[in-house]
Amino acid sequence: MKIAPQYRIYACFFLFAFSLGALLSRLPDLQVQLAISHSQLGLTIIGMSIGSLISLTFSAPLIEYLGARATAFITVLGTAFIYAVLPWLPSAEWVFAGLFLAGLLAGALEINLNVETDRLEAQYGRNYMNRAHGSWSLGFFVTALLGASLRQAGLSTQLHMLLAVAMVFIVGIWMMSGMVNAPHRPNMHTGETPRIAFPHWGLLPLCMIGIAAFLVEGAGIDWSAIYMRDVFAVEPFIGGLGLTLFSGFMAATRLMADPIVERFGPRQTAMGLLTLAAMGALAVGLAPAPWVALTGFTLMGIGCSAVYPLAVSAAAQRTDRPSAVNVAALGQVTFIVFFLAPPLLGFVAEYLGIRNSYLVVLPVILAGLIASRALGTRALATPAGMPPEPATPLG
Repeated sequence: MKIAPQYRIYACFFLFAFSLGALLSRLPDLQVQLAISHSQLGLTIIGMSIGSLISLTFSAPLIEYLGARATAFITVLGTAFIYAVLPWLPSAEWVFAGLFLAGLLAGALEINLNVETDRLEAQYGRNYMNRAHGSWSLGFFVTALLGASLRQAGLSTQLHMLLAVAMVFIVGIWMMSGMVNAPHRPNMHTGETPRIAFPHWGLLPLCMIGIAAFLVEGAGIDWSAIYMRDVFAVEPFIGGLGLTLFSGFMAATRLMADPIVERFGPRQTAMGLLTLAAMGALAVGLAPAPWVALTGFTLMGIGCSAVYPLAVSAAAQRTDRPSAVNVAALGQVTFIVFFLAPPLLGFVAEYLGIRNSYLVVLPVILAGLIASRALGTRALATPAGMPPEPATPLG
């Protein structure tokens, strides 16, 4: 059965989000199981941030050596296995250590899949980045909807995570077995890959754009279920709808974003989306009723959808350093924010109220709007002489 190469990348994004989302949907239960406060839960989750930072800083040369296929196997299956083990651990300290190991793999996964997607875009002259990240969001949407239903049915966190890791292994081994490394971009940097990746001045505006998008994403994904429980005391299914709507509309927007970018250009698209994200965060922070909060989560999901993929594409196409290094440096800042958001917002929630944890993201979104000027005003033209796009995914 022939599977087009971009769909193997989509599957990797989907499966990683599916396993991580399963864990995040059970954070309220894990918090109760560990008997820890909001701030303690945030400090526990920060283990993944630390692991990701180390990986994004040092793993680019190793990824180049292993190639896309081997790296995908190690990172996609490895993170799913670790997430499945976490609910069985006896204390927050052990969970912190597990998340640290998962962060090491997640950082490498971020570099590998984004660079491989960019190389496929260059090979076939097509846009895949938004759809690749849309698959990530679709994975969160599916697992959020499933997680809300399983929580309502009373299924244990341990059994839920075992079912998630089983699916990831079955589908992942099938989809990744046929992966072939895409050729490097013809105009890529030809020097050696530095052993350490750090952002430089040219990347800072792109980093700011990504920080705004990922802070909104972290706030929407990690704390929505707890917000709905603490503020409105709703049933588990309604409480899970915040995450479901956020990830569902985020996925749908990403999957449909390419024509929008082609018409309005990356800059206008990013500015419009970040404006919607700000409106959503404001609605959640001031919501007088559950439906207003759910509407806010929907706007937040739409608003942060295609912003980060646009920044990744811009970073990967820079020729001052190898693509893997620029993507790693961007991810070093922005991907870490995705995992730093829970502990930071946890402290705000505990000491200033969980509503204010959504209002504090507004200044960061404003900074992202200003930095959006670094994006192009027009979509990149399709290169001439490219081979035809791979045919049907299952042809």
